[in-house]
Amino acid sequence: MTDIHTKIDTEVKSNDVVLFMKGTPDMPQCGFSSRATQILQHLGVPFKGVNVLSSEELRNGIKNYTNWPTIPQLYVKGEFVGGSDIMMEMFQSGELKQLMADKGVAVPA
Repeated sequence: MTDIHTKIDTEVKSNDVVLFMKGTPDMPQCGFSSRATQILQHLGVPFKGVNVLSSEELRNGIKNYTNWPTIPQLYVKGEFVGGSDIMMEMFQSGELKQLMADKGVAVPA
């Protein structure tokens, strides 16, 4: 489990915005991952999508990494933000855009 933890940690720390999701940003494999992708695309934030369906070890590893049971999982500047429901609430309230700005992630006007 240590190797997958290190791999996840590297992804989280080397990308400003990373979304661990089912499928890819171009082809999400579940509604929640699709919604999370659409929110980030709507904000115009560049992000890296990591397909947890590519490996059982990764799918279980990400849940252990954050102690969060569901996917997708959004990280901004190394910090766990939440899943699609939390992202949706934050997006609707303007908090998500503010978080990106506060963390120094370029958000188009």
